[in-house]
Amino acid sequence: MNINDFDYDLPQELIAQTPLKNRSDSKLMVLNKDNGDIKHDYFYNITNYFNKGDVLVLNDTKVIPARLIGEKEDTKAHIELLLLNDLGNDTWECLAKPQKRLHKDTIVVFGNGMLKARVEEVLDEGIVHVKLLYDGILMEILDKLGTMPLPPYIHEKLQDNNRYQTVYAKNIGSAAAPTAGLHFTKELLKELENKGVIIKYVTLHVGLGTFRPVMEENILEHKMHSEFFIMNKDVAETLNLAKQEGRKIYAVGTTSCRTIETVASKNNGKFVAMSGNTDIFIYPGYKFQGIDGLITNFHLPKSTLVMLVSALAGRENILNAYKIAIQNNYRFFSFGDAMLIK
Repeated sequence: MNINDFDYDLPQELIAQTPLKNRSDSKLMVLNKDNGDIKHDYFYNITNYFNKGDVLVLNDTKVIPARLIGEKEDTKAHIELLLLNDLGNDTWECLAKPQKRLHKDTIVVFGNGMLKARVEEVLDEGIVHVKLLYDGILMEILDKLGTMPLPPYIHEKLQDNNRYQTVYAKNIGSAAAPTAGLHFTKELLKELENKGVIIKYVTLHVGLGTFRPVMEENILEHKMHSEFFIMNKDVAETLNLAKQEGRKIYAVGTTSCRTIETVASKNNGKFVAMSGNTDIFIYPGYKFQGIDGLITNFHLPKSTLVMLVSALAGRENILNAYKIAIQNNYRFFSFGDAMLIK
């Protein structure tokens, strides 16, 4: 399976640079995964597409202001660190720029010494492990010194950090937002519950994979970076009962989808309380065991996310939908418009 099978041409002006004033005002494309039929709507009407008893699973991870700009203690050289993964004991996996300036025991200083990072290990692909040195509470320090790690295709400054968080963000640990969830308001979630839609939450902390393009021509050679996930007992029992009763399960975002499919694939299609790391790679040919549908954004060409939605709805259907989205001036990527695959 060739990477170019998942390519498409996107005009630069359709890459959304800022969030809309109102979260739920984004466009919504509704794609029938069986026949490729398309309907155009707005996200604030999403409730119309769900039935009583449907289960909607959202990712409640919370983005940390993980991008830090500092300088080497000795040479004052400019260094940028992106905190990706908490390894415990104040040791973090980071993406470093420029990595070539860093060596074991290098000290990087942030905020006049409020925070320091001592390099413990230099790995491949820009990755370093650092020990964070500070007094006080780390998250409070990051709130002062860090910025939201917006994707590289967003060039506008984010005016309000909360707009890169979902309204239900709870569990701190992501290096990027689960962006399909950015469209929801608290009012819209309440509206869904009032209709009888069952809303449940899993956690997947978005990590390095979000910032890494697929480099291999043969996608089967691509190695996914692992990300930490949690599914609790209540969610597992809810999903099992929905399956038994023939009710639909919808994931909000590819991260929720990957969590659900990870648990199902490890337990013969059943759900159990689990936590751990997943590197599940979903591409055409994959047999879904958990979800029936998906709310998602429009994804980058040649990305693992385009492959995932192609596995669910068919590559031709997805590429046709993206072509129609471009013709209708949909906004793409993190702050862009939404698609419901059902």
